[in-house]
Amino acid sequence: MADWENVESLPKTPGVYLFKGARGRVLYVGKAQNLRTRVRQYIAGGDGRPRIPALMARVEDLDVLVTSTVKDALLLENELIKRHKPPFNVRLRDDKQYLGLRIDPGEEWPRVTPVRKRGRDRAWYFGPYTSSGALKEVLSNLLRIFPLRSCSDAVFRDYRRRGRPCIEYEMKRCVAPCVGRADPARYRDLVEGTKLFLRGDVDRLVHDLEARMRSASEREDFEEAARYRNRIGAVRDTVERQQIVGDSKTERDIFALAREGFEVEVQVLHVREGRVVAAEGYAFSKVQMADGDVMGSFLGQYYAGGGGREIPRELLVSEGPDAADGVVVGLCERAGRKVTLRKPSRGAPKRLVELAAANAKLALVRRLSEKHGVETALEEIRVRCGLAQTPRRIECYDVSNLQGTLPVASRVRFEDGVPKPQEYRRYKIREAQGGDDYDCLREVLRRRFARALEEPLPDLLMVDGGRGQVAVAEAMRAESGTEVEVLGIAKEREDRGGVPRVRRGGGLKAERLFRPGRANPVLLPPSSRGLLLLQRVRDESHRFAIRYQRDLRSKQGLASILEEIPGIGPQKRKSLLRHLGSLRAVRAAPLESLAAVPGVSQRDARAIRGFLDALREPGGKPAGGAAGSD
Repeated sequence: MADWENVESLPKTPGVYLFKGARGRVLYVGKAQNLRTRVRQYIAGGDGRPRIPALMARVEDLDVLVTSTVKDALLLENELIKRHKPPFNVRLRDDKQYLGLRIDPGEEWPRVTPVRKRGRDRAWYFGPYTSSGALKEVLSNLLRIFPLRSCSDAVFRDYRRRGRPCIEYEMKRCVAPCVGRADPARYRDLVEGTKLFLRGDVDRLVHDLEARMRSASEREDFEEAARYRNRIGAVRDTVERQQIVGDSKTERDIFALAREGFEVEVQVLHVREGRVVAAEGYAFSKVQMADGDVMGSFLGQYYAGGGGREIPRELLVSEGPDAADGVVVGLCERAGRKVTLRKPSRGAPKRLVELAAANAKLALVRRLSEKHGVETALEEIRVRCGLAQTPRRIECYDVSNLQGTLPVASRVRFEDGVPKPQEYRRYKIREAQGGDDYDCLREVLRRRFARALEEPLPDLLMVDGGRGQVAVAEAMRAESGTEVEVLGIAKEREDRGGVPRVRRGGGLKAERLFRPGRANPVLLPPSSRGLLLLQRVRDESHRFAIRYQRDLRSKQGLASILEEIPGIGPQKRKSLLRHLGSLRAVRAAPLESLAAVPGVSQRDARAIRGFLDALREPGGKPAGGAAGSD
């Protein structure tokens, strides 16, 4: 589960949010008019859709991209969904594209038609447009300004055969080429004018509409003036002149930099075919270079040879790099063609850079907020648990077994609140009894302390468990002669009618922290940052152990795993197979059927049934990243 403490730092602006799961996989992409309010709804469970609880249970991280308008957010959402194919967007995707317009100049009498896919032909394509209603309205207005034919070829031929035009001609929405009332040269002029309009060259058009509106108003024909006013509004609202999908087909990469002291964030937007198809963010700390030096150094490394990145024809930057000429020369050599690098001062390119800069600033603010939150959490752990130093490096160990079989253990490491998957380790228990968690933990920690020289010990060694596990860890530490702080974390339990249950506080599972030599556990509020960080470390360790055990289980298979059940020897296994017929039947057999097998007692049947039921229990999510084995 993600840490939602930084939601309040999200902007109240339009944008796109990406919920991410394990290993950074995008689970869901959504758009919002107010990012902070929308994400709050998910956290509070107020969205209402039945799939949302399942989504939020898997979310581990959140990314956001701000946009200028909700329309921009809608278009960017579509691009990101097509790019990442998130599983929780399956009901929102229909494999259709946004509507566009097509003109085939090769036709005798070209027309404007709505399309959803771009063909590989010589036709002109425009768009996409975000609303079919708006598209129909602009087509209607377009036909009044440029009265091209709108009928299909079959209808066109039918009216040609009849020798008289349709009602579109009477409404002055078509020049009736079907019956020879259109001059071919004039018609081509209409086609060219339509192309310019759809490509965004609407200044002349709007000027003409405004002139007509004023003329109608002066004649006191206010109804006609209102129609022109509405047409002007429809043109301005529908023509896609915005940052996310532009008319320019120039391939561009946009770079923007945000800085706060020595902390720097660089945002990269990739524009292909007029669309923002991807965005990347890069964080840097302890940066003492000037912004121009940072940008020049970043560009050189970003497109370094062997990186596999294609250099587009144009690069837009928020900061002009120092020695820009040298940077451009190097990029041209790598690309094998001309590459333009510039800091735009106006128009759509400037708006794209401003968009990238806004996202860089947002990412920097979030990162600094998270960093401050981690510092606060680590200091709280140090003070409340009486540690000698701030626990910047934390290791956590967890032991797992399956009904006493397949005992394994895991180690995860966090540094400054961030998991380090390359430092994860998994342990297969070699000597200890599978059902004895203390003995298993003792073996694992003895092996860990033996490698203290090769792998330096952490600031805090944590175990999943209470006083017993802490006592084992402290004994192993003393036996090895090492110095490391030890901490245990365990869910608090209370008896209800003789049945121990996990106690909850404020809707959250209450936890107790145990320290060597301290009789009473340390109790932190369920919502404290320190406790949330420790819970995250413990949960990661538990998931990693479960993953390893599942891997071993899948490799061994049911037949070999049955051999590990105490009291179930070769004769009983043969009897089970002989009377039940197969391993699948053994797995599905109820307790009574197992107990009815000759040679299998009621106690054996309960052990087998409990073991098989445990096989079906879902484990945690696999931990990401690479890990070693010890």
